[in-house]
Amino acid sequence: MSGFQLNAVPVLSRSTLDRAEHLRADEQALKEGWAQAKLLRMNKRGQVRIDGGTVVLEPATTLAAEPAVDAVFLGVDDGIHLWAVRDNTIEGELADLRAYGATLQLDDFGTGLLATAIALLNWHGKARYSSADGTATVSTNGGWSRTSEAGHEEFPRTDPAVICLITDEPGDRVLLGRQNSWPEGLFSLLAGFVEAGESLERCVEREIKEEVGVDVREIRYLGSQPWPFPRSLMLGFTAVADPEQPLTFHDGEIVEAYWFTRDEVREALAAGAWGRDNTEVLQTTDRKLLLPGSISIARTIVESWAAWE
Repeated sequence: MSGFQLNAVPVLSRSTLDRAEHLRADEQALKEGWAQAKLLRMNKRGQVRIDGGTVVLEPATTLAAEPAVDAVFLGVDDGIHLWAVRDNTIEGELADLRAYGATLQLDDFGTGLLATAIALLNWHGKARYSSADGTATVSTNGGWSRTSEAGHEEFPRTDPAVICLITDEPGDRVLLGRQNSWPEGLFSLLAGFVEAGESLERCVEREIKEEVGVDVREIRYLGSQPWPFPRSLMLGFTAVADPEQPLTFHDGEIVEAYWFTRDEVREALAAGAWGRDNTEVLQTTDRKLLLPGSISIARTIVESWAAWE
């Protein structure tokens, strides 16, 4: 079995954001910190305003004189409180997390800031009513919970999903698939959501069987990454399958899949990542294989396998 490990921490797992959990329920501390606080405005597409590739943070007092009910507390940076709010009217140069490394330049702190903001704001947009009694809820604890009039409190939801790199027995080839909605030539790892009452390992087995019809064994955990599009936690695995087993596409999500050699993957990596900002390259290339961009844990896993000897 392939013995490779991740050779880098996935981009969205490198956050250095101080979440300052102890301040969330301290209304007085949040009010006192608001005067010097910084605010991130994000629209419903997860875009923020940037200047020269850097995320623009503005004084929180441009929104309100004290913490706004629809703002979410992200944490603290060098004693300064950080907040985010949904604002679909922002204009200027905009970018989102998927533009990381292209038009958007972020350090580990910045990726954590944006990932947390988009995850929280997406959850608030879907959690306006209590799952207990259907009544309206309001934001509480600095945006880290929502509470109904009856006092029922709910917290941000995260959906676990597995993503798996499948190799042959020597570990020299990898099985990659393409979803129907993806551009021609773009392939990635197979993935799927964990179902109720299911372990991570059984989810890996089931999803791969459903998507490409092969049986996997020697399932091994690699690492994880938040994926706030809208609220997932990606759990990375590797597993072994038989390349002679016929590929079948049962659920319609994967339309084609192939076994690629390490040299083919290395060539694709050397040619650069696929992303929304290089569609011209995508349209003109005659390369057989295009791979996900660097923001995805899929990229980290593929790069780690390609570098392994």
